[in-house]
Amino acid sequence: QVQLVESGGGLAQAGDSLRLSCTASEQDFSMYSVGWFRQVSGKDRQFVAVISWNAGYTYYADTVDGRFIISRDLGRKKVYLQMDNLKPEDTAVYYCAADETPNGRGREDYEFEYWGQGTQVTVSS
Repeated sequence: QVQLVESGGGLAQAGDSLRLSCTASEQDFSMYSVGWFRQVSGKDRQFVAVISWNAGYTYYADTVDGRFIISRDLGRKKVYLQMDNLKPEDTAVYYCAADETPNGRGREDYEFEYWGQGTQVTVSS
């Protein structure tokens, strides 16, 4: 059972940057693809980005492509989401999630077996 913990959320102004981290409890994490999702209260959880097990494949939602970068440090069991040029519409709770399928093709939340508790990102205009 993989446990995931997100960190790095907080308050930012439009145009600022934040880096989210996702830390895993198990070494098996290195064989999983990892995604970031976000959710605004009262709305469905939204796919943000995904990275394959070996970081050879990444994919982004159109809304963040060109502004966010997902990366991973296999040795430290961490995945990062670098968020640049933040916009107020990026405000949400951000979740990292691990998918036992390693190829990074997951896009829907039901495809990811393990989830963190979320970290709040708030961007003011």
